[in-house]
Amino acid sequence: MASLNLPQGVSVLERGWLSSNSIVHVGRAQCALIDSGYCTHSAQTLLLVDAALQGRPLDLLLNTHLHSDHVGGNAALQARYPALHTLIPPGHARYVTDWDTEKLTYQPTGQNCPQFSFDATLQPGTEVRLGDLPWQVHAAPGHDSHSVILFEPISRTLVSADALWERGFGVVFPELDGDDAFHEVAQTLDVIEALQPALVIPGHGSPFTDVAQALARARQRLDGFVADPARHLQHAAKVLLKFKLLELQSVSLPALLAWAEATPYVAKLVASQYAGHTLTQALDVLTQDLVRAGAATLQGEQLHNA
Repeated sequence: MASLNLPQGVSVLERGWLSSNSIVHVGRAQCALIDSGYCTHSAQTLLLVDAALQGRPLDLLLNTHLHSDHVGGNAALQARYPALHTLIPPGHARYVTDWDTEKLTYQPTGQNCPQFSFDATLQPGTEVRLGDLPWQVHAAPGHDSHSVILFEPISRTLVSADALWERGFGVVFPELDGDDAFHEVAQTLDVIEALQPALVIPGHGSPFTDVAQALARARQRLDGFVADPARHLQHAAKVLLKFKLLELQSVSLPALLAWAEATPYVAKLVASQYAGHTLTQALDVLTQDLVRAGAATLQGEQLHNA
């Protein structure tokens, strides 16, 4: 990571795809963390953060958005560090207060997240001090309507969350609810380009410096989704299935069917994109697609992560 010229005191805990990356900031008077991974990796998150802080407490926790793979370790961190101050984007704050798992999308996606609390909100257009450096907070709707990205202007380092990866961006979840959000993805890509980052720390995958190429790939991908929205919805269905497989590692087809029947997003996607198919038939198509892509293996009625 040193070769990427990260800002002083910043380190990246690059995680597997079930968990988001976590970014540690160690300063003279404050230690902070951006995003906390998925709940099944909470024990690993605590070990990684403890090792990075070398005996110092974690003072500040920020979440770029509230998807389960970015906040699943919040509760464990709050229990580990009782004085921890937690900041979240403002859009879904009331649903965290009420712990509305439907509005927070945990129930519709069939994902898990232990209940956590927050102390204040991250307002776009403001700055927040992480470690020894002030970082700008920018709105980044698209993947999530209320997501934010964080930019440090001296080093020109961007924490892009799921708004920009080296090879794309996250599923545009508002589109799954019937909202027109592709234009928000485009606007967020324009915001990122205008910031002219020298280094991007994405929500998933390794930090990268060829930002122009990443933006070009993202725009090409977006153009494909705009031209064929069904392609995006089918992609989303595979992502939800792969996420569950990453969590479970192995699942029987009957158990997978039971999960799909209880997961509103999956049922909705199947109804809209696999007309004339039963849920069992649609799952068979999706699992075979994962197998062909090398993302899963099927042995009898047991589906395994690959």
